[in-house]
Amino acid sequence: MHKTVSEAVQYIGTIQSSQLPEDVEAVICAPFLTLPTLQNKLAGSPIGLGAQNAHWEKEGAYTGEVSVHMLQDLGVGYVILGHSERRTYFAETCEQVNKKTIAALNAGMTPIVCVGETIQERESSRTFDVVASQVKKALNGIPSTELPKVVLAYEPVWAIGTGRASSANDAEEVIAYIRQTLTHVFGAEIAEQVRIQYGGSVKPENIATYMAEPNIDGALVGGAALSPESFAGLVKAASRVGEQA
Repeated sequence: MHKTVSEAVQYIGTIQSSQLPEDVEAVICAPFLTLPTLQNKLAGSPIGLGAQNAHWEKEGAYTGEVSVHMLQDLGVGYVILGHSERRTYFAETCEQVNKKTIAALNAGMTPIVCVGETIQERESSRTFDVVASQVKKALNGIPSTELPKVVLAYEPVWAIGTGRASSANDAEEVIAYIRQTLTHVFGAEIAEQVRIQYGGSVKPENIATYMAEPNIDGALVGGAALSPESFAGLVKAASRVGEQA
């Protein structure tokens, strides 16, 4: 919940003057109020536009909600679903995340589905069980042919906004397990096509260490993306890793 419309316009202007490399799929997931303005500002740009949440119903008596259908009509191509803050502060369930994911896919949007464990779950050695369960429930009933359109984001709850990042090795271990879970459910060929990101205190200074891991396909960044200069730094650092691969 950052940036007024005028602040978002200034933010985009700075980013667009930064000459970002185009070999990285970069997406800005912004608050609902800023989306119409940003959609116009980003028209023809290599930067994609996403929302931070959506409701699964097309319309109805859901005061205060925004549907996937409304976002699609606006030209929004991506939507973050099941972020830990939604799960923690708004009691969002895995079943609701599943409904939202299906609705986003049906609308032709790319769902960015978040999973991750709390510090209590990590310290009790439940990380793998918790994350695998969240992945399976979020993707329940989705045909395997649709899976490559889904982006998964592993965001350990204890690393979000705390400055306490998971090490690249730890993140790789969990994300490799997520891919193994996908393999068991959907088969190896499909599992390899699903993009899995890491999120949690990612910065321009450390993103390369994550991107260098074989199973980490990208980063879902919060606080470090609030500065346009930092956003540009993240994209440029990711591009350099790709050039070295």
